[in-house]
Amino acid sequence: MAEEKARSKVFIDNDRVRVSEWRFAPGAAVGHHRHQFDYVVVPIMSGKLRVVDSSGEHVNELKIGQPYFRESGVEHNVFNANDKEFAFIEVEIK
Repeated sequence: MAEEKARSKVFIDNDRVRVSEWRFAPGAAVGHHRHQFDYVVVPIMSGKLRVVDSSGEHVNELKIGQPYFRESGVEHNVFNANDKEFAFIEVEIK
């Protein structure tokens, strides 16, 4: 069975930033990817994300409204580790 994909909606995409909303059904994943740009994630609900990267598997607890920053080059797959929908806003800095 194929994994369910997270859904994204782009709100802003210009030469300086891309702002997207990501929504995950329970168990849904983004798919393995590499971030081309530095980015900030702002959770719009609290919950857990399971991250699989080259160092293994991690579960991160995110709190509504508490952003975090990552530099470009991050490679991972991100899964909703909750029994409900999870969503965040991602701001990529071009």
